[in-house]
Amino acid sequence: MQSTLNFFSYILLFRFVCESGYKFILKIDNFANNFNKTFMKRVLAYFFIVFVMASCSKKVTFTQSEIDIINNRDSSLIMPLFTVDDPADTSVLRAVAADLSEADIQSDLFKALKERMLATVQDTTNEGVGIAAPQVGVSKRLVIVQRFDKPGEPFEFYPNIRIIEYSDEKQLGKEGCLSVPNRSEEVERSKRVVFTYLDENSLKMVKDSVDGFTAVIFQHEVDHLEGVIYIDRVKTK
Repeated sequence: MQSTLNFFSYILLFRFVCESGYKFILKIDNFANNFNKTFMKRVLAYFFIVFVMASCSKKVTFTQSEIDIINNRDSSLIMPLFTVDDPADTSVLRAVAADLSEADIQSDLFKALKERMLATVQDTTNEGVGIAAPQVGVSKRLVIVQRFDKPGEPFEFYPNIRIIEYSDEKQLGKEGCLSVPNRSEEVERSKRVVFTYLDENSLKMVKDSVDGFTAVIFQHEVDHLEGVIYIDRVKTK
């Protein structure tokens, strides 16, 4: 009798172990399936984002209005300046400029825009030391700055520029702006800035720094890309 009970006990125990093991295996299988589904969803989402970004970088993003402005020229390369005196111009000057895509930078439109911006900032009737694309009606992150800190004081272009660090040490100086005619004000700026921009040849982001008066020009022009005009920074007396 005792041996019979033991036999049935072993059978019940074996059944319990089998059922528990089967349930455990099912849970593991469900977990694995859910994990795989979640993992695959994340992988697909990642590749979708990469695809979208790659597609965007291959498209020219200039608007038709901007294309018309760049191509609208007579015998002169000089572009009309957008000023705060005109409400329509002001709406462009107050907008945050968009990044240039790789396709933009490799396009003939970009070359034409650079050529015309350079002619505009060097216009002998209204010379400047820097200019931003929004000042000629093109809301893109592009500035041209005269590098007084370099031999020959050349004008240089900086696509997709952003200032990432401002020194605590400040300097006070008088500023004017091609988009704010017949006016100048004292403005406080950092003496040194660190910035990044997209190199036109390598299409890689580059980091650089500048100080002194040239740093003031960089800050003034990059402000334009954020919809900020230097008069916004004038301290009320």
